[in-house]
Amino acid sequence: MKEFLRQFLKSLREDPDREGLLETPERWISAMKELTQGYDQTVEDVVGDALFPAEKSEMVVIKDIAFHSLCEHHLLPFLGVIHVGYLPNNKIIGFSKIPRIIEIFTHRLQVQERLGHQIADAIQSAVKPKGVGVVIEASHLCMAMRGVKKEGSRAVTTHMRGSFETDIAVRSEFLSLVS
Repeated sequence: MKEFLRQFLKSLREDPDREGLLETPERWISAMKELTQGYDQTVEDVVGDALFPAEKSEMVVIKDIAFHSLCEHHLLPFLGVIHVGYLPNNKIIGFSKIPRIIEIFTHRLQVQERLGHQIADAIQSAVKPKGVGVVIEASHLCMAMRGVKKEGSRAVTTHMRGSFETDIAVRSEFLSLVS
């Protein structure tokens, strides 16, 4: 991999032996391992025993969870916030576990649409709530830095399961809380 990156730098008409680039291949490899560490994690490992009895079934929302991921099409970052809500059904999950679940999937090569489905499905499977909602708002550097070059634009996707999908009042409450 190191030699490939040296050749890549040469293809950019750079000198991989100049001082500022000497350690770049090793740094890039290390960065990519860190940015894709989600492949080495499972939801079960992250959730562990952090499921607790629910006394009521009122909506739980954690919003503005900052994230970054890598677009699988260009290997450029996309970043923004994720909002998650669920209606408990006998169990609740520790608040910190929601961002940890998100990190599993954001630390993989991604597209925003699949990311939202994976998060919603993981929470649905782990907690078994009456419903789950996920909203992702993200800026994509592959769209801002190249191609159409539209800085400041944001993509918004929604991903609903259970009562968040079938009950308009539940869906509306969730969307009003995260807007």
